[in-house]
Amino acid sequence: MLKTINDLLSRAKEGGQKTLVVACADDKHVLDAVEKARSEGIIRPILVGNKEIILMLLDDLTIDPKYFEIIDIMDHEQACDYAVKLVCENDGYVLMKGYVDTKVILKSVLKEEFGFKGKNRLSHVSLFEVKNYHKLLMMSDGAMNMYPNVDEKQEIIENGVKVLHHIGIKNPKIGIIAAIEKYNEKMPPTVDAVELIKRNEEGKITGCIIDGPFALDNAINKEAAVHKGIDSEVAGDVDMLLMPQIETGNVFYKSMMFLADAKSASIVVGGKRPIVLTSRADSTESKFYSIALAALAEQ
Repeated sequence: MLKTINDLLSRAKEGGQKTLVVACADDKHVLDAVEKARSEGIIRPILVGNKEIILMLLDDLTIDPKYFEIIDIMDHEQACDYAVKLVCENDGYVLMKGYVDTKVILKSVLKEEFGFKGKNRLSHVSLFEVKNYHKLLMMSDGAMNMYPNVDEKQEIIENGVKVLHHIGIKNPKIGIIAAIEKYNEKMPPTVDAVELIKRNEEGKITGCIIDGPFALDNAINKEAAVHKGIDSEVAGDVDMLLMPQIETGNVFYKSMMFLADAKSASIVVGGKRPIVLTSRADSTESKFYSIALAALAEQ
């Protein structure tokens, strides 16, 4: 069981060095996080972007540029295209967004000519260390998929389960989140929960245990579940929370970060390789942890 982000970092160090390709790498906080991951032996960095600015930022950070391969491409779209193509063509490579709009790098990711897109949709996963929970907790999706239907939720679960397997959780417990813990035909998240459980029982969703619907307290607190009369091996011990829509996931993420002082790692999965696609508001530490998670997910 992984209880802390430090456990995640230790596993990433043991997993073998990956190559991190940063698209539009001329960003001080990104470079700082990349150097932390390089110095820990987690990644070998390739920086794609404006070489003059990258060298200036490395100098400001007192980082020796000899440790970095730098590809000088000033145009953002061309830099993203180059980075995505490079990552797609090489096993053990991971993509990271630097100082560029998300829509620009995703445009490159979705180009058919590069073959980055997998059979599932792309989805965003966040892994949290929270002092009031007994192990690392994953949440999806708070950044990519707005209002997923039940088929799309299945793909989001499958993407998350794959990551959890890579970090050593063999049969993760998935909690389907809703406003209430009972089926209500007027509340689509509860209807979807029943269908997703059925698919899990029928072997259409494998490698995990799915239960719900759960209100958030029932999913993460065993006493709350027992008080509500919920008899479930998943309740109070979830490895992953499946959020009903983007607003719920986004609010949960920011509540964890700014009110619960959580440590977090976030990546985009579902494609050929993981993508470190962090927010500009994320700390250098969160970016560093996200690189480690991506390195583990690229197995």
